[in-house]
Amino acid sequence: MPISLEVWGDYALFTRPEMKVERVSYDVMTPSAARGLIEAIYWHPGLRWVIDCIYVCAPIRFTNLRRNEVKSTLSARSVRTVMERGTGELYLCTANDIQQRAALLLRDVHYVIEAHFDVTDKAAPGDNPGKFQDIVKRRILSPASAAGNFPPSSVGARSRRPVRRS
Repeated sequence: MPISLEVWGDYALFTRPEMKVERVSYDVMTPSAARGLIEAIYWHPGLRWVIDCIYVCAPIRFTNLRRNEVKSTLSARSVRTVMERGTGELYLCTANDIQQRAALLLRDVHYVIEAHFDVTDKAAPGDNPGKFQDIVKRRILSPASAAGNFPPSSVGARSRRPVRRS
């Protein structure tokens, strides 16, 4: 059962794995990112989402962002040691432990995702495609019911093909 989902936002980052330290985005949304977004709206072990098409509805534009990150982390081992002994320090001094990182993000993104789902053998006997389709439509049309993952201004249902822009 196919669905069309329109998504947009001020920024997006679809990280390229070959860029190790600095985060650099792919030019467009990846199918796995689209699947993750749809699964965030509705996931069930009895269905598997398949991305059919991703339409790019806005020009591809990049922007640079610099941010401060903490270099180190607290390990579970050190936390456990302090908890067992009852003494020690469990903090990071960020003033001494900051490094600046750059990211190349997409800006003013707008996509239409066309997808369908297949019912898997993990579905319960009472599960059927119509039930899943109704749940997905309700969640898309009322983003607040999707566990608050998406603000209403960034996800919407689309009933027709997008107009191609030149």
